[in-house]
Amino acid sequence: MEALDWIVIAAYFGILLGITWWVIAKSKDTADDYFLAGRNLGWWVVGASIFACNIGSEHLVGLAGSGATDGVAMAHYELHAWCLLVLGWVLVPFYMRSRVFTMPEFLERRFNPTCRWVLSLISLVAYVVTKIAVGIFAGGVVFSVLLPDMHVGPLDSFWIGSILVVVLTGAYTVVGGMRAVAYTEAVQTLILILGSALVTFFGLRALGGWSELRAVCGSEMFNLWKPLVPEGVTATWAPVKESGRMAWYFNNNYPWLSMLFCAPVTGLWYWCTDQYIVQRTLGAPNETEARRGAIFASMLKLLPVFIFIIPGMICFALAKSGTSESLQQIMIGEDGKVIRDEAQRAFPLLVAKVLPAGVRGMVVAGLLAALMSSLAGVFNASATLFTMDFYSRLNPGVSQHRLVWIGRVATTVMVLIGLAWIPVIQGGRGLYDYLQGVQSYLAPPIFVVFFLGIFWKRLNGAGCLAALIVGFIMGLARLAIDTPVKLIDDFAYTEGSLLWILNNIFFQYYSMLILAVCMVVMVAVSFATREPDYDKIGGLTFGTTTAEQRGVSRKSWTAVDVIASGLVLVAILAAYLYFRG
Repeated sequence: MEALDWIVIAAYFGILLGITWWVIAKSKDTADDYFLAGRNLGWWVVGASIFACNIGSEHLVGLAGSGATDGVAMAHYELHAWCLLVLGWVLVPFYMRSRVFTMPEFLERRFNPTCRWVLSLISLVAYVVTKIAVGIFAGGVVFSVLLPDMHVGPLDSFWIGSILVVVLTGAYTVVGGMRAVAYTEAVQTLILILGSALVTFFGLRALGGWSELRAVCGSEMFNLWKPLVPEGVTATWAPVKESGRMAWYFNNNYPWLSMLFCAPVTGLWYWCTDQYIVQRTLGAPNETEARRGAIFASMLKLLPVFIFIIPGMICFALAKSGTSESLQQIMIGEDGKVIRDEAQRAFPLLVAKVLPAGVRGMVVAGLLAALMSSLAGVFNASATLFTMDFYSRLNPGVSQHRLVWIGRVATTVMVLIGLAWIPVIQGGRGLYDYLQGVQSYLAPPIFVVFFLGIFWKRLNGAGCLAALIVGFIMGLARLAIDTPVKLIDDFAYTEGSLLWILNNIFFQYYSMLILAVCMVVMVAVSFATREPDYDKIGGLTFGTTTAEQRGVSRKSWTAVDVIASGLVLVAILAAYLYFRG
């Protein structure tokens, strides 16, 4: 890092300060304004904010790292951009019609208050142990690579980076609320895309171009279709075919069967029902702006394949080919293969090694933007859930000023919890891989109650509550079994025992089991109890939507929206056709 880089980074923070100051001047002391930006966000802000809050540690650390080890295999998840089209075209009309603050509040309108409390509690716990934890971890990783020699007293660069990311993000989130989060994320999106594109450009230039990348990586790393079977994988519990022939899975942890059925469920849960994402569309003034924001976000969602996965592959190619001796020493082991523990540093390593001064500063600003926007989103979403789903329900009639104040306190508490997580994250073993499975255990019951609840009016609150409880118990049971293995050295269950089998089932297969059980439980319990009052759920399911409501939705979109959505689907198809090895 040189002086010019620091000037660029200082300019970035100056922009954030200016936006936050503008938001404070413009804000009103109401819950609508603090938690949903006054429901006045334009489509481009909604779309950019959705994209920015999604692009976080799992991309900077995990996605680029997967590019360095397995090529485009993980692009399947980024090509879930179509899930945002489902949000815009299928669910936005119901969400906007209900005028809710949170997703649990929508469940209360559709089912009953108990369902709201259960989902809110689970969401808050999940945000702390997943999104906040991984966000802080990535902040530490980025700083440890870019500023390895920085120390302040007993704190090394990992601690300094983690603390700075949490405190700076928390500051503008506490003060400005959702409006500050949304508008800073819109700016951060521009910086992130431009900076990451520069990494790809300079990386390819250092390597010798796209053709050289394909030559070094080989057809296997450019193949989205062919399963990648690592050595020793036949020892796992999941059934496989003969050694040397196609197995049921790729990447050791992502079976193709589960990619076909489970991954879309996780994607639809995340993009269509998670407060962390959907809160941005709730901040739009009407269906038109909310839907167009979702469509715009789906377009942006296609970019990570080229601005994170490809840079990871470039980093591997520079190391493998010997073009960069320093990268080769760091990333390639004595056996000539990439060291997986080092692969998670692929993106920041590429930034440090190939970018010129000034450009490096812009990209580092982009990295910070990704980390901060991701954390800002979860801080604000958590504060909204606590304030609107717990505090306001326990204190009916509370003033708008009090709700805003409680929201700021709740955000501050989340920041403090984030800081307390730092030693846990730094000392954990395999924490990132461990967290990847968490959302696959959380997604099925939430997916079931939202989608079945909207499509099938006969399902009731008793069925919803039963599905949530059974699904979360199954997920927590698997997490309890996985935790000792992931976080304790030399811990293992007796091979062949029930606990060993449950621990070794691919997490996505287990997720599919939770999905099937939750669907059966919700339908069975609903039909075993009385049907819901259809007048109370009017407009909240397809079966209770009136002709007038359908007419309003129809007038909210034009041919432009349809064409834009079609282009997204064409781009996804083109990616699958191109990345065939």
